[in-house]
Amino acid sequence: MTAVWAALLAAFVMWYFIFGVKLFNFWWSMTAAALILMVVALWHQGPPVRLHQVNGRAILIGLSAAVILYTVFWAGNIVSRWLFSFAGTQIAAVYDNKAQASPYLIALLLALFIGPGEEIFWRGFIQDRLAARWGDWAGFLAATVAYALVHVWSGNLILMLAALIGGLFWGWLYKQTGSLVPGIVSHAVWDLAIFILFPLA
Repeated sequence: MTAVWAALLAAFVMWYFIFGVKLFNFWWSMTAAALILMVVALWHQGPPVRLHQVNGRAILIGLSAAVILYTVFWAGNIVSRWLFSFAGTQIAAVYDNKAQASPYLIALLLALFIGPGEEIFWRGFIQDRLAARWGDWAGFLAATVAYALVHVWSGNLILMLAALIGGLFWGWLYKQTGSLVPGIVSHAVWDLAIFILFPLA
């Protein structure tokens, strides 16, 4: 478990510099962090996906999951703006990062590195290890909470809630399917939809 705690500490430190200090370009920082954490996961867990797991059914589940999650966020966008006076400002703050790179570069980084890297680390390594130690449900919930808490450095409650919902959704997907493929597909496609194709702000 030492490797898990060290990896989580590293994630908290990196997210602090990305969301708190903001020293560097957001998209390149997120990509670097995702790649570093992915390497950590691969080092400890080995290949996260077996060839036989990459099939039409897994991809279809991932695509369907992306549509479902986008619909949840679309509804959540309306409800949060109605419930919280600060929601619109905080949602807009998330989208402000789009000014730091072209939409084509952002799409590439999200689909190929950030989304897959996060799934491999948070679900394939952290959730997997915690579930092996504490049981499926406890590991799933603990990994989800950690995934939401690393975003505390943003000072953005809406972003933290979004991370919590996303973490619950992708963690449950991994728990139910036993494969990272649907989650990787879902995360990558959802990222493209929410940030590039059909943004909510």
